[in-house]
Amino acid sequence: MSENNPQRNVFDAIADPTRRRLVRLLAETDEMPLHELTAHFQMGRTAVSKHLTILKEAGLVFDRKVGRETRFRLNASPLQEVQDWVAFYSKFWSTNMLRLKQLLEEEEE
Repeated sequence: MSENNPQRNVFDAIADPTRRRLVRLLAETDEMPLHELTAHFQMGRTAVSKHLTILKEAGLVFDRKVGRETRFRLNASPLQEVQDWVAFYSKFWSTNMLRLKQLLEEEEE
């Protein structure tokens, strides 16, 4: 579970392509109302709202009411956990590829 929000793991939240697309859309703007987000998908408002709830539980999305409208904005800080994980494996693969290259060069000699 994420340290930011024990209700939902950030990795689980971004595992779904629809939720990753929602994160991308919200990253491109300050905030967006539900009806505008829904317009980007071939699914109903309720389905998009369920995806947003999962992102919210993971701490990736904040919402606020403005009149009758709910507006959403991205909170990217929980994505640092994902970045740290990817960075570790990036270093792992770089190191292993360098070792492989050295072994191949040694065999050529």
